[in-house]
Amino acid sequence: MSLGHACVDVYQGAVAALVPFFVAERAWSYAAASGVVLAASLLSSVVQPLFGALTDRRAMPWLLPMSALTAGAGVALSGVMGSYPLTLAAVAVSGAGVAAYHPEAARVARAVASGGNRGMGWFSLGGNVGFALAPPLVAAVIAAGGLAASPLLAVPAVLGAALCATAVRAARSLPVAGAVGGGGGRDDWPSFLRLSGAVVCRSVVFVGLSAFVSLYVREHVGGGDVAGTAALGVLYAGGAVGTVLGGRLADRYGRLAVVRGAYVLTVLAVAGVVLVPGPAVFAFVALTSAGLYVPFSLHVTLGQDYLPGRVGTASGVTLGLTVSVGGLAAPVLGALADATSLRTALVPLIVLPALGALLLRGLREPMPTEPLVPAR
Repeated sequence: MSLGHACVDVYQGAVAALVPFFVAERAWSYAAASGVVLAASLLSSVVQPLFGALTDRRAMPWLLPMSALTAGAGVALSGVMGSYPLTLAAVAVSGAGVAAYHPEAARVARAVASGGNRGMGWFSLGGNVGFALAPPLVAAVIAAGGLAASPLLAVPAVLGAALCATAVRAARSLPVAGAVGGGGGRDDWPSFLRLSGAVVCRSVVFVGLSAFVSLYVREHVGGGDVAGTAALGVLYAGGAVGTVLGGRLADRYGRLAVVRGAYVLTVLAVAGVVLVPGPAVFAFVALTSAGLYVPFSLHVTLGQDYLPGRVGTASGVTLGLTVSVGGLAAPVLGALADATSLRTALVPLIVLPALGALLLRGLREPMPTEPLVPAR
């Protein structure tokens, strides 16, 4: 499940990694380029909670390999589409594939991990590794053949579909425990909505930096494409440590304490990225990555435990908001950058993690739901 997650989430990272190449090869403005991120996110933001609700009613394991192939097909076609609208359509298809994958995948992963924070941390690690691999993969393919070489980016999708199909076959051999929708307990919607608000804040920061940190580092540090790609890689690579570390810290200190601390760290780290000049920006990007990724899997398990009767919905919303809402805000940041400067456009990203930390204040740790395995 973790390896399949990596192959699917390559395509979430690939969209942002393609932005500088669209700007360079097609002479798009910041606002136009950020529209690609919006296209991937807009449909995803609607589809992912919808699939979450559907998977609360019945298990849909066939979604895993099919959605992997759909996600790859959209990104593979995005570089060869001859017009801006067709490019947006291709990227939107990819976003829909990614969205369809996550609710059912999160359910299966939580089940086979027996509900543990560390197990979900490893599953989330797979997705974050996929994010981290996206910039060098896109850079290698597009630098060699230009945007016309984008069909080669379909290779991880084929591998991911095979891995997902294997995982589904293995999960079917496990005993069924409980109903499809979730375990017992009362749904705590007020706490879930406050958690979701914090995830929105995290999403805007993450996607905003994903879309523009590469261009920002090129402008303010120098080093050209190499420095920009390296900064984006550092932002994504921090997930390899942060996600697993989050599960371990949560087992020791509690999930909410760890999540709140991560949001505070993110405020300071993003301020360093935007305000501190020179090569030190790479260190602050790494700290930002840690602050953003430590709570990643904890958002999902908290959401599932706040809504024990709607595990699929909780998974779809928490995972969907992680990228989709940030994508909706990306064009606003792009327009602000066009009107002022890229640095000015990134300043609001300092405030949002502080708002997220305020939303998390006063929340209580929910009781973990009974680990479930989807019916055959």
